[in-house]
Amino acid sequence: MTNWKEICETRMDRTRKSVLPTNLKLPMLPKAVIEFGKKAKDPDATAKELGAIVESDAGLTCELLRQINSPAYGLRRQVQSAQHVISLLGLKKMGMLLAAVAVKSAMPSKDSRLINMQTFWNTNLERAIFAREVATLLKADKDLAYAGAMLQDFILPILTSQEADVYLDFSVQDGPRKPLSKFEHDRFGWDHAEAAAYLMRDWDFPEELIACVLLHHQGLATLANKSYGRTAAGAVAIAALMPDFFQQQPDGITELVRLEIAWPEFNLLEIAERVESVFHESAGADGRQHITFFRRVQKSPVCGIDRLEKTPV
Repeated sequence: MTNWKEICETRMDRTRKSVLPTNLKLPMLPKAVIEFGKKAKDPDATAKELGAIVESDAGLTCELLRQINSPAYGLRRQVQSAQHVISLLGLKKMGMLLAAVAVKSAMPSKDSRLINMQTFWNTNLERAIFAREVATLLKADKDLAYAGAMLQDFILPILTSQEADVYLDFSVQDGPRKPLSKFEHDRFGWDHAEAAAYLMRDWDFPEELIACVLLHHQGLATLANKSYGRTAAGAVAIAALMPDFFQQQPDGITELVRLEIAWPEFNLLEIAERVESVFHESAGADGRQHITFFRRVQKSPVCGIDRLEKTPV
């Protein structure tokens, strides 16, 4: 069994609360989520009691049910209440999904100078669907992969809004582009994955969810790790290679094609097409103008696999 706590402790300073500047304005979680987390630690707490806490926040409950009943999440039956979610998925998985929904509700809805929020959430949804597909191939926890991919970049709208000039430098780099995580380390001494992980730890989120976010920029090297390579963390790291609005991973599609060469079960175009189909079903009108991953892969010159040196991953 994966020791998520040990993975997080190895990569995070237990004595440090955050890597972020103290003047940064951070999101506040809904009160119902905080109360749910506290009550969930009570071994005698019932699904009815926990469900009632969530349902005390109507907006949070609506978004939770919308997420879990969407084709993106992959359930075969409709869920009618927060209590029903707990009964169906269990407390642990309910907590992970609630965390993803709560963070979205806590984030600013207005666009920043560098990020269009609708594009941002559409990209996150695509990545979450893709991560589920990869987790299925890995025989890993699909629900954890989904929640981890939804949360992997949640702090970027805050950072790009309050440190806009720095991130503008990233978006207009001359010459070969650095990955965003490398750029952030050069400028700040930390990256957004680390910053998000510390904040999630402060919010008392599950260790496995924190680890998925913390490790999401490890790329293909994640799969080779004996501790977590074949887990949801590996699926989230692969999903993070997908191209996005910010071009965080300049060689992301190339890396995914290399993975396809090394892993016969990983058919990039087939997966991308399935992801597009589920995305359109789930996003509805909000996704009509979105340039999907499938379209990006189709147009990418590196997707002629014979053009790539067949180097094992």
